Amino acid sequence: MSDNNRLGVFKTYKLYVGGKFPRSESGRVYEVTDSKGQWLANAPQSSRKDARDAVVAARKAFGGWSGATAYNRGQVLYRVAEMLEGRKDQFVREVAASEGLSKSKAAAVVDAAIDRWVWYAGWTDKIGQISGGANPVAGPFFNLSTPEPTGVVAVLAPRKSSFLGLVSVIAPVIATGNTAVVVASADAPLPALSMGEVLATSDVPGGVVNILSGVTAELAAPLAAHQDVNAIDLTGADPALAKELEIAAADNLKRVLRPGPADADGADGAADSADWSASPGTHRLTAFLETKTVWHPTGALGAAGSSY
Repeated sequence: MSDNNRLGVFKTYKLYVGGKFPRSESGRVYEVTDSKGQWLANAPQSSRKDARDAVVAARKAFGGWSGATAYNRGQVLYRVAEMLEGRKDQFVREVAASEGLSKSKAAAVVDAAIDRWVWYAGWTDKIGQISGGANPVAGPFFNLSTPEPTGVVAVLAPRKSSFLGLVSVIAPVIATGNTAVVVASADAPLPALSMGEVLATSDVPGGVVNILSGVTAELAAPLAAHQDVNAIDLTGADPALAKELEIAAADNLKRVLRPGPADADGADGAADSADWSASPGTHRLTAFLETKTVWHPTGALGAAGSSY
């Protein structure tokens, strides 16, 4: 049969929450268009209830994920990069359509995103060496500082960098043992929703990453005020929204990451024109870590040395 006689099979995009693919609790969808205004797909429009469900899933997954060894988390993240490599053509198409790029430029963006994921995978068992260590103290004590994950992190993904920017804000959060509730770019959510499919078929436990699509302000408000969310990344928020969210986040002393100069050089102050291809450094790895310091006696010390 000729392909011209076939009906097109359109992709149904769904949320990714707790390792499953629910439709929005509200039943709403919205149209996603390309850079020329042509229809691409219908994306689920998440509700506040969806945001609360995602927080529950992230909290449930936190114990197991934060308790895994850093080396194991690195292996899991590397597996995600393997899966992305296998679906590269799909992401090239989605990024090209979402960001109005040529196929060659979109392919370069996807390659950079996969490389970025591998880069963060390599940091999982190394970040402790630069953010912790033994502290010199006056007295017969060992004083050791070690980094620990903050908890559940709400992430507002970049609005224009639908894939490289997305990877750049998700990977460091989970590499350090946190779990994430991600609000995808409202204008270009398709690569993020497809990322959920990759995570589901990799070794990442359900609930470690939860992906929502819809109106950023509608979803960010309940996440910023949620008492079981420990931190929030405001990369995808404009200045007015970011200020509101910071005020809400103060209620339970959430950690707040606002876009720095490298991330926020867009005309409206949001991370729309950020150069996500630049070296990311380690600031996003350390942004959602807490430092635990332990004192331990060394025992009696004399002229002959330790009593051990």
